[in-house]
Amino acid sequence: MRNALRCLVAVLTTVFVLAGFAWSSGNRLTPVPVSILMPAPFADASKELVNRFNREHQGKIELTINRGPLETESISDLAISSLLLGDAPFDALMMDVTWLPKYVAAGWLEPLDRWFDSSDSEQLVQGARLGNRFENHLYRWPLVADVGVLYWRTDLMDVPPSTPDQLRSVALNLVQSSRVANGFVWQGRQYEGLSCDFVEVLHGFGGAWMSADQASTTLDTPAAKKAAAWLDSLIRDGASPRAVTNYAETESLQAFKAGDAAMMRNWPYAWAELQKPDSAVRGKVGITLMPAEQGEKPAATLGSWGISLLRESPHPEETVEAIRFLTSEASQRERFLGYGYTPTAEALFTDPELLAVSSALPDVRRALNHAVPRPPTPIYAQLSDVLQRQLNGLFTSGGSATETMDEAQIRSETLIRSAGGMA
Repeated sequence: MRNALRCLVAVLTTVFVLAGFAWSSGNRLTPVPVSILMPAPFADASKELVNRFNREHQGKIELTINRGPLETESISDLAISSLLLGDAPFDALMMDVTWLPKYVAAGWLEPLDRWFDSSDSEQLVQGARLGNRFENHLYRWPLVADVGVLYWRTDLMDVPPSTPDQLRSVALNLVQSSRVANGFVWQGRQYEGLSCDFVEVLHGFGGAWMSADQASTTLDTPAAKKAAAWLDSLIRDGASPRAVTNYAETESLQAFKAGDAAMMRNWPYAWAELQKPDSAVRGKVGITLMPAEQGEKPAATLGSWGISLLRESPHPEETVEAIRFLTSEASQRERFLGYGYTPTAEALFTDPELLAVSSALPDVRRALNHAVPRPPTPIYAQLSDVLQRQLNGLFTSGGSATETMDEAQIRSETLIRSAGGMA
């Protein structure tokens, strides 16, 4: 009897040990899945980082990057389509800075306040601290910093222009003296880039897109009309080529990189392209801010991408751990050295290793300290579309800047009323 009992105990013990081993092994072999939707360029730049994260979290978390389309509008369409179905196939989403209010209003995002605090924000460069909050909550953590800057040819001028009038005058003189084919190239096509350009010019004339209380647009002010008239005069007078009305960032960069322009408004990513062996302006380029009228502060339109946690994610803790890894200082360093993406950590802008790769970092940091966000409202895309259409129509079809901006204001007010207000 005792022998039988001993055998039974031994068998049960073995069963429990094997069951425990199988449960433990199953746990190790089934890590928590986390997926993040990113635009194609960022997904490609994150491959090695994802591999490293998965090695370090083996058996615990398995991170996957969903590679989305290249274009900003396309990835927004993909994300919204997935979210409207109610069961998005990802836990987090890489967000353009202007999307945040719309996604928050739709109830798609989970606040990040319990994972990131003021000490985290204090590590960021000034411009990277903007555009992450809405309605007093943190909904996005920045992955890369981005602002609009002015590139200028150091072989054609000793110093960059400091006022809008100087920019136009220098550009015209260089074209008329046949020293360069185009004076100043920028983004005049009817798309978001035109709105970004206009924000910088508008602030340079002392204006703003929105009223101080953010309740209405102010596109019919004298400053807004002067800004529109100045941009139009660049094309009419020949300081900018007429083709600029169909230029986006790529076309502007191609013209400047080929040595066909004296100045260019673009984003920091262009610096790496301009230093490549096939660049006609390699070693002949400086970076500064778009000029402002005397007495006004220059501005740089805030760009940037960040990562937001989706409210429906079944694994928020693990997803935030992945977000922290991808936005860490070490990851920023690798992303900058390998792909040229501007870091968000203040300390990296004075890092000797990074400065050896890009002497432009201090200039980009200065621009980030002058960063100006676009209107933080769920109806931003519609407001921007109104502005783009009116401005591009002015450049291509004629008319007056006064009439153009009065019409932009009327249409914007109608849109705001139909939406029930800005928020």
